[in-house]
Amino acid sequence: MGKGGGCIFSKKRSTIEASDQDLADPVRDAPVQNQIENSLFQEESKKLKVFIVFYSMYGHVECLAKRMKKGVDSIDGVEGFLYRVPETLPMDVLEQMRVPQKEDELPFVSVDDLVEADGLLFGFPTRFGSMASQMKAFFDSTAHLWEQQRLAGVPAGFFVSTGTQGGGQETTAWTAITQLAHHGMVYVPIGYTFGAGMFKMDSIRGGSPYGAGVYSGDGTREPSETELALAEHQGRFMAGIVRRFATPRNN
Repeated sequence: MGKGGGCIFSKKRSTIEASDQDLADPVRDAPVQNQIENSLFQEESKKLKVFIVFYSMYGHVECLAKRMKKGVDSIDGVEGFLYRVPETLPMDVLEQMRVPQKEDELPFVSVDDLVEADGLLFGFPTRFGSMASQMKAFFDSTAHLWEQQRLAGVPAGFFVSTGTQGGGQETTAWTAITQLAHHGMVYVPIGYTFGAGMFKMDSIRGGSPYGAGVYSGDGTREPSETELALAEHQGRFMAGIVRRFATPRNN
């Protein structure tokens, strides 16, 4: 953790004239070294946190989330954390819908976890132009945080998945802004900061000024590299906003 500074001699004397007292004493300097290491550890522990909280039925939103974390982690002093939202549908219904089995490598989020974040990115598929009920159920469970306004001032953004081009790439995000408004969170869209990638028409691409997005089709379509790159950009963009305006939360 610490970096050895070596011996620093007085500018008024040559190295030959330096006394034994000028030489580093490991025993004597141990407390100083420990203070340096503790200071460095504290600096590292103060990394800003961006929680990427998502619900993904067929895996498309999860693909965006993982790429988004890569973008967050690329910004010095900021770290991304992936969390899943619990499923609300019974297993027999999921089987009839041919929903693939979820991996257990990513933890489920609890409502109280949210207060530890310096920034939040919420991802979810659409259901008739607005967020899926699984994510809505999670937001509904945050009432005690709302009562105390524990999330007020926290930057937050959205990323989505839709089955078709007219299925709600924009409406799914902007109808979710009401959740942020009641909590007093600060909505952070990406606008057109992705540059030329937002204007290309040579391929099908999800995403909008409201946030990254992916088209799932019937559930078998793979996210394109452009969609994944946009997700990575959003993670990087949000991390930059968090680093610029936020301070580590001491909840």
